[in-house]
Formats: sequence, structure tokens, C-alpha cells
Amino acid sequence: MASSVIHAGICGFVTRVEAHLQGDRCLVAIDSDCQHIRNLAEHIVSVDPFQEISFHGQMPTILQQAAIFCTHAACPVPAGIIKAVEVAAGLALPADVSIRIANDPLE
Repeated sequence: MASSVIHAGICGFVTRVEAHLQGDRCLVAIDSDCQHIRNLAEHIVSVDPFQEISFHGQMPTILQQAAIFCTHAACPVPAGIIKAVEVAAGLALPADVSIRIANDPLE
């Protein structure tokens, strides 16, 4: 099992993701403050982790559905869901990711 907590940014919405490997699929449970992400969650209950981690072949299901339900292209939630799936499937080690935004040059 892997989990992620995603603070999406200025919108203030928080999304919690749990992914469990079951056979060759990942079961994904998502709880979000954002209605758009809750709508997305209804369509990605079970995914193939190998499809989700690559742009080779078919587009990842999570990104396909995000293009339909997520209204903001820069939303970090779809990537956070994919990270939880790849860790749950043993395809990546758990590690935090970060995006830092500033108007001035960053140090």
C-alpha cells in the first residue's frame, strides 16, 4: 500500500490517495476537497500500474481521465496519484516530490 497527500496550491484543496496492489492492478481510493478531483476519482478506481508510469503505448488512464475532469492543466494531483500507484506496485521507492513557485529567482 502507498499513500500520498497532495496540497494542490493556491486553490487550497487537499487530496489524499491510497493505492493498493491487487494482482496486476492497483486499487485507488481518493478523498479530495476538490469536486473535480472527486469526479476524476470515480473513473480511476482500478488501474494497470505499468500503463500509468509510461507515455509509451497507450496514454496513462489517470492522465486521460484528468484531461476530462480536471479543469486546471497545472494541477499536481494527477501526478501525485500516479506516484502513489507506482510505489504501491513496487515500481518506485517512496520519496516526497516538490514544486516550489516564486515570483523572484529561487535560491
